[in-house]
Amino acid sequence: MKKVEAIIKPFKLEEVKDALNEIGIQGITVSEVKGFGRQKGHTELYRGAEYVVDFLPKIKLEVVVEDDLVLKVVESIRETARTGRIGDGKIFVLSVEEVIRIRTGEKGKDAV
Repeated sequence: MKKVEAIIKPFKLEEVKDALNEIGIQGITVSEVKGFGRQKGHTELYRGAEYVVDFLPKIKLEVVVEDDLVLKVVESIRETARTGRIGDGKIFVLSVEEVIRIRTGEKGKDAV
């Protein structure tokens, strides 16, 4: 099994969620996060004063899937979250050692 983590722009969340739902993904975890990449934030003007916004608001999606679904999930997120502008985000794929459903004790793919 693999864990796919994606950092995306907040306004793309609904679109990505719908795209994942279309390919059969039933469960995702969503967190509001802040960060920056190469763009190092940006400057804004507020009441005549300029200030630097270092950490930009982002959304972090986490999905655990069987190995055969990883490419579908990654492509779905990549295509849906892409705007073509700087700051579109990143996708990370990590190995998952074990999954255990707390309520029933099921393990492995049955727990996902």
